Amino acid sequence: MRDMLATRWNEIGDKVVQLAEAVPEAAYERRPAPDVRTFAEQLRHLAFWNLYARDALRGASPDGEANELPRDAYPDKAAVLAAVRDSFRGVGDEIARGDARAVDAPSLDTMVSFLEHAGEHYGQLAVYARLAGVVPPASRAAPAEALA
Repeated sequence: MRDMLATRWNEIGDKVVQLAEAVPEAAYERRPAPDVRTFAEQLRHLAFWNLYARDALRGASPDGEANELPRDAYPDKAAVLAAVRDSFRGVGDEIARGDARAVDAPSLDTMVSFLEHAGEHYGQLAVYARLAGVVPPASRAAPAEALA
C-alpha cells in the first residue's frame, strides 16, 4: 500500500513540477479571471498544503490558516518552483519513511486526501498553462522513435 501511494504521489509531483517548469515566468502572475488565483498563487497554495500534509504525517498538528506560502518569501518562478519541488519531496519522504507494517487509517486518509488535492490543482494548472500557450508536458505526444 505504501509503495503504491509513494508511486502515485511521485507521479503527480513530477507532473506538477514539469508543468511549472514549462510555464514562462511572465505567466506566473496572470490570472484567468478577476477573482481567481494567479498561476504562482496556485503553486504557493499547493506547496503550503503539501507541507501541511508532510507535518501531519510526522504527527504534528500544523496550522492551515495561511492557506498559501507568503508571496514575499516566494516572489518569483525560481523560488516558487523550489518550494513546490521541496514540498512534494517532503511528503514523498514521509510516505517512504514507513516500515513494512500496514498504513494506519489516519495516515492513509491524509495521504489520499492530499493526493486528491494535488491532482485537482494539477488540472487547474494545466488550464492556466494552455491559456499561456503551453501544452502540459504530460499531454505532449511521445516522440515517434519512442513509439517504435
